[in-house]
Amino acid sequence: MLLHDIAHRRAGDKGDTSTLSLFPYRDEDFDLLVREVTADRVRAHLADHVRGEVLRYELPNLCALRFTCRQALDGGVTTSLALDTHGKALSSRLLPLDLRRRDG
Repeated sequence: MLLHDIAHRRAGDKGDTSTLSLFPYRDEDFDLLVREVTADRVRAHLADHVRGEVLRYELPNLCALRFTCRQALDGGVTTSLALDTHGKALSSRLLPLDLRRRDG
């Protein structure tokens, strides 16, 4: 089961920090997200794009997880020469995370 099978995302960016939020399609899948989508797994999955720390915040009243990814936008949207340094692209890269694999 891939993350995008059970959740959708929102993203934002500020400077060189990207914020990625996950919301399960069904509230009853929130506990699965909490258990399986850790800051370490997000950091490992996005290792090619995130050079800094990843922090996770649980928002149980919203059934959401929010990740703050530092050093993730090649210096920031307004300073980068990369084609797409917005958090939206980074959050799309998170959704193929395989929840069955435990390698990182």
